Amino acid sequence: MSEPSVPPAADPHVPEPVPSDGSDLIAARREKLRKHRDELGIEPYGGRVDGLVSLVQARDAFSEDAHLLYEATSKTEAPDDSRPRVRVAGRVVQFRDMGKLIFLWVRDHSGDLQISVSRKATSERDFEVAKRLDYGDVIVCDGPVGRTNRKETCVWATAITIHAKSLVPPPEKWHGLTDSETRYRKRYIDMYANPEVIQTFKARSRIVSRMRRYMENQGYLEVETPMMQPLAGGAAARPFVTHHNTLDMSLFLRIAPELYLKRLLVGGMPKVFEINRNFRNEGVDRSHNPEFTAMEAYEAFGDYMTMLALVEGLVHSLACDTWREQKAAGAAVEGTESAPILPFGELRINYAAPFDRVIYGDLFEKACGFAMTDVAKVRAKARELHVKDEASMDDWLLVNELFEELAEPLLNPARPTFVLDYPSAISPLTRPSRTVPALCERWDLFIAGMEIGPAYTELTTRTSSLRNSPSSSRAAMKKKARSVRSTKTFSRLCASACRRRAEWASVLTEWRCC
Repeated sequence: MSEPSVPPAADPHVPEPVPSDGSDLIAARREKLRKHRDELGIEPYGGRVDGLVSLVQARDAFSEDAHLLYEATSKTEAPDDSRPRVRVAGRVVQFRDMGKLIFLWVRDHSGDLQISVSRKATSERDFEVAKRLDYGDVIVCDGPVGRTNRKETCVWATAITIHAKSLVPPPEKWHGLTDSETRYRKRYIDMYANPEVIQTFKARSRIVSRMRRYMENQGYLEVETPMMQPLAGGAAARPFVTHHNTLDMSLFLRIAPELYLKRLLVGGMPKVFEINRNFRNEGVDRSHNPEFTAMEAYEAFGDYMTMLALVEGLVHSLACDTWREQKAAGAAVEGTESAPILPFGELRINYAAPFDRVIYGDLFEKACGFAMTDVAKVRAKARELHVKDEASMDDWLLVNELFEELAEPLLNPARPTFVLDYPSAISPLTRPSRTVPALCERWDLFIAGMEIGPAYTELTTRTSSLRNSPSSSRAAMKKKARSVRSTKTFSRLCASACRRRAEWASVLTEWRCC
């Protein structure tokens, strides 16, 4: 048996290779940029391009009959080429040079498509452009839609130009961008490295558009209210502060549009809503961002059950539209058109109407084993769970701490669920229940373990929120009421004979963007 080979000793005069930091790749791309200009005489940053179709439109333009006819006559003196011609643009995501034939895969907002470049069918300069392409370059290509020998639909290029030379290599050679921090901070990279991200953006845009149409069909008028406000009102949050130089006054980026929407109801508008940005100078995590989009709606002469019917119809309508859209696209769907089941991560959420409903106090008792009015047991449980500041915290605030910790996890994440009739003491300026004043006319909608948005029957008297709250929690109520909205402004609205009204607010997006 022969001896195993021994690798030769390293030559001490040859330096060890140094790992690349990417600068050499960028330098090589810059050199290609120079050669494009100096050797080929082209400017690799183009201008306006007319007549473009998306890659999916180009793929759909393929004609089997025209392709077979061309194949049958291609070697004759007068080939019959009636294949549809297209002009497409996309970013190079794959590249294979076979000598006299180059295969490219390009990507746009609609998907991927192969471009086949033949030395015979293109000019010498265009073929040289194709040979010098890098991953990430944006190209424009003209040619007939045909098929390769491997039955792959493609565009057979007759002309190809570089529209934008990429000087930075794409992430992981187009095998996908997986680093979460980079994905959120550099959305533009995330979008072209992970095509499904663009589909998410498109889906969100369609959903927001459908929300507007639904609200308008229900008789609501969309309005816009000030982004910079003299008072930080409408919610309990720390505001961003800015300064208006011309007026020489401090202003706050709004934390909610509430007070201005209420003014519109006082002025006579019966139904209003707004979809716009809010700003809250607070913490950042996976589900919270200081700048986010929310929808807030108000209706005169309604109550929280009016809003429940509105929101249930809205969410169910959006789910049905999404289900129909996925089915039309050929995706596997679950449920039926009127009772759609849609995926969310590992969950399969059943949006069949009516949604589930549960009373706050009943869910609390189910989770804790005692009624929320049993103060001694509430405090004992809070001590057991080591609730911060338990000794000084108001009884009802402790109840809500226990509810969020123990009761909310009992909700079925696969079913939209309304939690109704919250304690009045933790819901400032909300109308108390007409039958049990200790409770108020408020609900929260939960889907997939997330709070989608609360609704209230708004209080329309100046001071009854404090009068009707239990005496043991008035101090906490006053503190919370001051942080929630300007008491003077709210009182002025009430004094203007404000009609009974219902409110709903929901966060649409709370995510980091580029």
